[in-house]
Formats: sequence, structure tokens, C-alpha cells
Amino acid sequence: MDAVRIVEEEVRELIRRRGLDPAEQAPEILRLVEDAVNDYDERAVLGSLPPLGHLENARRQVYDAVAGFGVLQPFLDDPTVEELWINAPSEIYVARGGESELTSLTLTAQQVRDLVERMLKSSGRRLDLSSPFVDASLPDGSRLHVVIPDVTRRHWAVNIRRFIARATRLEHLIGLGTLTPQAARFLGAAVGTGLNILVSGATQAGKTTLLNCLGAAIPPRERVITVEEIFELKLPLRDVVGLQCRQPNLEGTGEIPLRHLVKEALRMRPDRLIVGEVREAESLDMLIALNSGLPEPISCTVRLRSGSPTGSFPLLELLLLLPTMRGRSDRRCRGAVRSRDRPFRRS
Repeated sequence: MDAVRIVEEEVRELIRRRGLDPAEQAPEILRLVEDAVNDYDERAVLGSLPPLGHLENARRQVYDAVAGFGVLQPFLDDPTVEELWINAPSEIYVARGGESELTSLTLTAQQVRDLVERMLKSSGRRLDLSSPFVDASLPDGSRLHVVIPDVTRRHWAVNIRRFIARATRLEHLIGLGTLTPQAARFLGAAVGTGLNILVSGATQAGKTTLLNCLGAAIPPRERVITVEEIFELKLPLRDVVGLQCRQPNLEGTGEIPLRHLVKEALRMRPDRLIVGEVREAESLDMLIALNSGLPEPISCTVRLRSGSPTGSFPLLELLLLLPTMRGRSDRRCRGAVRSRDRPFRRS
């Protein structure tokens, strides 16, 4: 066992004895790591223990192992890394500037499972054979998505999409060259006057960033309700309530889909309703709210391969048909079950 691993085990034992929570007591854990590294370094000089090498690197490795996400933590701390994904324990990729690259990092299958378990601990979400998919939010706001066999062929597939907020206001988008000053003033006026806004674009096009910037332009005295699959929106407003979906429990009950949250949000007296991303039948509830005379302006995002506004409305029309299409499909399935359940009669 190498020196860093020895110190890591010592620190884990001290954490267990003192009942510390690495997620909630980071300063105490950091002091504990520093003391353990210094103590080990003194013992290594006097005894036959393997040397630690550079002490600062050792402190960082031990702290990442007990309070972070181990060997993945340096990538998560790197501001240039936009996304990280694991196809196999020996195939770990990162994306920088929209370009993917294979890292030299190699894990074991057990290390991947342990890292995912640690990531899910703070979210309260689960992953097992009955629920082989999971979406969760990491403490830094990154979005975690995991799929396990036998949905995948062999290995756990892990994807971490980081929310690198380079802009939080429309003025920041001007500085980045994303918007012209005229476009920013128009969007700010649209938000201020309470117009309904639909943001469309491809994956990683910046829909959530733009939605956050638009939300920052909302007048401060208005009440805002946000509805998301996973918490990603961060609005600098005083009266904000965020709602997110929930997975079913072990009995297969208790699921709260996005459509249900839209209905509940409308009962919470919102001045503004923001839906993180419209994917399915929740589009129907949104349009019902708009057409029923409710005063709440609605903002939402739609995922499109092309961000053309003309492509957003046909997609919404298709999404509106989902409840009807599913209802018909369910009725056909129930009819097929009833026909199979009928006793066989000889002619």
C-alpha cells in the first residue's frame, strides 16, 4: 500500500470515530487531513514508512478521496472541463471547448461503482436493477446521469455535465459576444413586460444559461416558481421556489413527473413560471394555463437540433399529441390483455 493510501485509511478511520460528515464539515475535514499528512511525514522520517513525496499533492489527493470524488475531482475543479463521461473503467473522456479527449485515467469497475454511490448520496436518488437510469445533481450544480447493465452492454455509463455559468445576466452575454446590445435590450423589455418566452436550441447550446440570464431580468418583487427535472436554474431573486421531479420508490410508486409539477406550480400563486425543459405532455398543461386567462408569464426551453424558432412550434404541436397518443396506446394494450385473459372456447 502506498503512502497516500495509508494516510487516506487513517483519515477515514478518524472521520468515523468523530462522526464527521465530509459533505457538511469540509473545513474540519481539511484540518484533519493536514494534521494526518504532517503526522505521517514525521513518522516516515523516523521510521520505515514509505515517503509521501510532495506534501501539498498528498493533502489534495487525500482530501479528494475522503471529501470529494477521488481521482475525478481534479477534472471537476478544472474550469475548462465542460463535460466528463465514463464508457468503461479504462475509457474516461472529458470535453473542453466542445472537443472531447480521452484521458489517461484508469479505474476499476468497483471504483466506478463507489464513485457513483458517493455522488448519489447527497441527492437521495437510487440506482438498481429495477431502476437502471438515474438523473441527479451534484453539490456543485453539475448534472449526473448514470445507466447500468443490462441496459448497457457491460459497464456502467456515467455522464457528468457541468454547468459552467460564464454569464448570469444579459449584460454578460453582450460581453461574451452572444447577444448584441439591441437584442439584449429587446429580451430585457420582453421579460419586463411579461411576455411568454420559448428558448430553443441543441444540446450544450446554452439554453439554461440564457434562461438564467432572462430570469435575472425579472422584476425583484415578483414571485417565481421554477420546475425542472434536476435543479439547474439559479436565479438571483428574493422570492423563488424551485421544484424538481422525483423517481419512483422501491415499490414503483411515488414518482412525480414534470407534468405534475407544472400543475402544482400553478396553484402556488406564481407571477412567473419557468419550466427547465419541455420534453413531453407537460406542454399541454402549459398551454392550458396560457389559454385559461391565468396571469403568469411562462418561460421554458425546448431541445432542438436546430435552434430555429420556426422549428419550435411544430415540436410543441407534436408534444401536445402525446397524452392522446398514449391514451389510445394504453387502451389498445388493455384490450389486448382482456382478449388474452378470455377462456379458450372450442368451436
